[in-house]
Amino acid sequence: MKLTRAVLALLLFSQLSIAVLAQAPAPVSLNVDLQKEIAPMDPVWAWFGYDEPNYTYMKDGKKLLSELARLSPVPVYVRAHSLLNTGDGTPALKWGSTNAYTEDQQGNPVYNWTIIDKIMDTYIERGMRPLAQMGFMPEALSIKPQPYQHTWQPGQPYNKIYTGWTYPPKDYKKWADLIYAWVQHSVERYGREKVDTWYWELWNEPDSPYWSGTVEEYCKLYDYSADAVRRALPTAKIGGPHVTGPAGSRGAKFLETFLNHCLRGTNNVTGQTGTPLDFIAFHAKGAPRVVNGAVRMDMGRQLWDISKGFEMVAAYPELKHLPIIIGESDPEGCAACGMQTNPENAYRNGTMYSSYTAASFARKYALADHFGINFKGAVSWSFEFENQPWFYGFRDLATNGVDKPVLNVFRMFGLMKGKRVNVTGSGAYTYLQVRDSSVRGPAPDVNALASRDVKSAAVMVWNYHDDDLPAPASTVSLTITGLPASKVLFTHYRIDETHSNAYTVWQRMGSPQNPTASQVNQLVKAGQLEKLEKAKDIKIKNGQTVLTMQLPRQGVSLLTYSWK
Repeated sequence: MKLTRAVLALLLFSQLSIAVLAQAPAPVSLNVDLQKEIAPMDPVWAWFGYDEPNYTYMKDGKKLLSELARLSPVPVYVRAHSLLNTGDGTPALKWGSTNAYTEDQQGNPVYNWTIIDKIMDTYIERGMRPLAQMGFMPEALSIKPQPYQHTWQPGQPYNKIYTGWTYPPKDYKKWADLIYAWVQHSVERYGREKVDTWYWELWNEPDSPYWSGTVEEYCKLYDYSADAVRRALPTAKIGGPHVTGPAGSRGAKFLETFLNHCLRGTNNVTGQTGTPLDFIAFHAKGAPRVVNGAVRMDMGRQLWDISKGFEMVAAYPELKHLPIIIGESDPEGCAACGMQTNPENAYRNGTMYSSYTAASFARKYALADHFGINFKGAVSWSFEFENQPWFYGFRDLATNGVDKPVLNVFRMFGLMKGKRVNVTGSGAYTYLQVRDSSVRGPAPDVNALASRDVKSAAVMVWNYHDDDLPAPASTVSLTITGLPASKVLFTHYRIDETHSNAYTVWQRMGSPQNPTASQVNQLVKAGQLEKLEKAKDIKIKNGQTVLTMQLPRQGVSLLTYSWK
């Protein structure tokens, strides 16, 4: 009998799965020393972004933003594209518009802040702060406006999105006047004190087709934008350039040109040397693919982008102190490409996305420590997609108002505060190993990130592997030393197939696309962060406690300890 390629792949995948299942992973020991502090547990994770700004004030968008605001102990920063695009505000995939700028028949500017105000109001009402993106080009200002709004859909060529909004302005002064008016309006509406906490940034990935001008034209636009922002609010923070991965030659060259321009170039507005730069931003993405019928992640590729960006900034003594924002920090590059059109994105609904997030953020901290730079935030480019199929496979935090497992990792991060403390272990890949080789060996990456505050401690433990294959749970023995009390309240939170996981509950329901009200309520509950067991008091002897647990592959645990 002749076997088709698909059947052969399925047989190979089944055999590989059986082989993996047969190999029980070695027990892992982890040691946390609460007395060995590393650095502040800065909430670099409390940054989120998305392409479609008009989702902000829609039903599920507001719900998710409220949840993000609640889970964080500090104000959450939010970044969105297309805030200056021309249009009526109707949302679409990878599109948004506010109609902030049009012109009358005589070519005079007409400003309309109605939709931008709806977006910013939604953030401000929740105590959030904008990473306010100056972009993209209004139709009336573009040197090549037509065609303007794209009609891209998943599965279509990605370059279809690059239309008239990508071009430089026909009049740089009119652009600057628009930016000045926007900042001035923001100060009048929200107050100087609030707007002082915002970050103002120019464009997105200008080293890519998102920008149809040259690097010199971008630097010119930056000069005009920075001058306008500072004229409206002299204490405002402005930065960029949000290039694609610095590990690539294109992104690295653009970033270097931009940094040199800000330091030593001739300012296109003032004629003086240099231009204001208050933070530096670049992007970092992984690259999953399907191997033998299973998804294989590539965390190493994302970490290489981060490492190279940190290294480039650290090489400038004048810039090393500036905050660095990883403006998009994700497992791959297209949030709106679902797993139906891109099967490598099948990681998004389940626990692989959550374990990847836990393991990768820990390595971002470690790389920042390694290069000694000022790591301010990493924007997870993942929000929600309004009125789309349930669990379609978009890179989002929630679907139809139901939280995905990955959102619970951020709830875990929200329970970690104080100082990061030292973790050692027998089953851990070092941050340099993950950067250089990803997690491809026979053993999974079982490791932890730990923090200590005045009256509490928290340990996040993950069991991650790049290959999304079935495997036995790992036995993890966790020893914590340096506890300052004789008794602590212990709480164990878990994300796995049966905890904090609305996706598997939805699958058990039969994957309904029209769930009943009762089913929706069940899914909403299943999407919350769940305890593995009831919280309990445990006795501490000589400042030490030991816990042994079974941690499933792609599972994440958060262990918290509090005392009086």
